Amino acid sequence: MTITTSSEANGNVSAATARAAASAAAAAETASRRESTAPPSVTMAKALNTAMADAMRDDASVLVFGEDVGRLGGVFRITDGLMDTFGEQRCFDTPLAESGIVGMAVGMAMNGMRPVIEMQFDAFAYPAFEQIVSHVAKMHNRTRGALKLPMVIRVPYAGGIGGVEHHCDSSESYYAHTAGLKVFTPATVADGYRMLREAIDSDDPVMFMEPKKLYWSKDQVDLEALAAEHAAHRAAGTSSEGRAAVARSGTDATLIAYGPSVPTALAAAAVAAEEGRSLEVIDVRTIVPFDDETVSASVRKTGRAVVIAEAHGFASVASEIVARVQERCFHHLAAPIRRVTGFDVPYPAPKLEHYYLPSVDRILDAVDDLQWEN
Repeated sequence: MTITTSSEANGNVSAATARAAASAAAAAETASRRESTAPPSVTMAKALNTAMADAMRDDASVLVFGEDVGRLGGVFRITDGLMDTFGEQRCFDTPLAESGIVGMAVGMAMNGMRPVIEMQFDAFAYPAFEQIVSHVAKMHNRTRGALKLPMVIRVPYAGGIGGVEHHCDSSESYYAHTAGLKVFTPATVADGYRMLREAIDSDDPVMFMEPKKLYWSKDQVDLEALAAEHAAHRAAGTSSEGRAAVARSGTDATLIAYGPSVPTALAAAAVAAEEGRSLEVIDVRTIVPFDDETVSASVRKTGRAVVIAEAHGFASVASEIVARVQERCFHHLAAPIRRVTGFDVPYPAPKLEHYYLPSVDRILDAVDDLQWEN
């Protein structure tokens, strides 16, 4: 039998304590190093602002204009600082005349510039709708390809900010229905930067739909790394345009969403996971062009789908997605595809918008309705 003296025991305890302290110190140092090297927390507003600034810095033909985008920096401060950095010839204010703003941008784009214009609020763009449909969307086709129209129309859209009528419309269906327009809508901070850079690079006109309620959402994003990624894509002639993203993997059903509805879909999937149900979330990203391959692959895997959007359900982008999925996945579906959308009424007063907007409860009710009985 080995006998341990009290001094030896104290020595062992001291050694163990020292090892534990050293281990804790090393872990703290590692954590501190990780924190120091982690990307900063960035808002979508900052990502969009940086995307425009980087594009303007890289290409002298890129310019920004619209109502209050110059000295004020935009209603949501998305263009803040651009006038100071690039001067009033590159970022400037216009009269309150949306049709005139778009018309001027068309002329500039026809003559080699790359205008990025802001509509301030979604419904404020309606006075320019004739210009967008009749000229922006058709110029390339009208001239048999002789003229390109590289312009971006930024539209802060959708609800969730307690705004009144004409400030919370989801107008994406109008533009998606119009042949000749691309329609982008980011749902993450990284995509805010990535997709706006791709929109500005495009030789085709892009309706860039920015979810207002996500402007101040934050994520740890390295904007310099995204700029380098963008430069590499440009050099290689590639991009992420037209590609949906699997925002969360799952096996039981697919939630298909875009723009402001993506965080709600992710929240619903998280709640469903606590209840034992695995939901996959697809972020559409670009409504036009639409990524049938990624969306259909997910639905074929899960066999069930719910489409989520803030816009009215009738004759909507959500309707088109349902049709496309049904055509491509009919023999894989275990239940009819459901939709969770805004109701077919004008956008309600601020105190009532939470009834109107898709919610976690409404999404989970639709999931429960997907014929789970054997």
